[in-house]
Amino acid sequence: MKTPPRLSLNNGVLIDQLGFGLYKVPSTDAAGLVTMALEAGYRHFDTAALYGNETGVGKGIGALSGFEGSGGGSGEASPAVSREDLFITTKVWNDDHGYDATLRAFDASMVNLGLEYLDLYLIHWPCPEQGLYQESYRALETLYREGRVRAIGVSNFQQEHLDRLLEKAEVIPAVNQIELQPWLQQNELRELHSRLGILTESWSPLGRGQVLTDPEVLALAGEHGRSAAQIVLRWQVQLGNIVIPKASSSGRIRENLDIFGFALDASDMARVAAIDRGQSTGSRATTDG
Repeated sequence: MKTPPRLSLNNGVLIDQLGFGLYKVPSTDAAGLVTMALEAGYRHFDTAALYGNETGVGKGIGALSGFEGSGGGSGEASPAVSREDLFITTKVWNDDHGYDATLRAFDASMVNLGLEYLDLYLIHWPCPEQGLYQESYRALETLYREGRVRAIGVSNFQQEHLDRLLEKAEVIPAVNQIELQPWLQQNELRELHSRLGILTESWSPLGRGQVLTDPEVLALAGEHGRSAAQIVLRWQVQLGNIVIPKASSSGRIRENLDIFGFALDASDMARVAAIDRGQSTGSRATTDG
């Protein structure tokens, strides 16, 4: 099985293009799933304060790593996976917007994860009604300058939020993590990201499983001898997106990673492009994944 390619963020930090998403994973299950994913070859993990599983994630990455953090991990397992091999993302939740509150939230997340530094920290939602995301981002910039975070970015920001953020920001966001799947392809926002030097990261990349029953996706799966999920994930990476599917079984974890041994041609990509409905598969105001 081929390992995921790495993409360069706008500050030169490398990120695995395919990671493991932990939305709606109970903390009690997170450690086992992270360990299973590490054994399969994943090195990029995406969590958030909202998910309530940062402690479990910390235990999982500690179990197979050559370091021990307060989030768990005995440090007794083989040190084949070092901290430098990993790319860990978490996010500040809506209740912690504002400069000081964001810094406190970051400290709490780091205790939960048991890490000395973070690879990517995101503002989970802009919450424009609060009018505080510029202040939260200023806190992220402080963490970045202090070296506590290797890269910073945002999630669920639309053009108006990015425009306002960039009026004061000193550091261009490295990533905007947004819902993106074949029924919601976000072409205009992806083009804006490209112009600004921001990488697009797809949450809910499989549309909560709903797009896997799309007739065109199923037809492509049959033609390539692949699963519908593999077709959608391959489409995502060929667009240049970072993608973070969730999986809850060893077989699915490995299947999602096994997408780098085949390719979709231009005709295949056009067929997926044609099924865009501009349709979310969940409530974009309150959910993630």
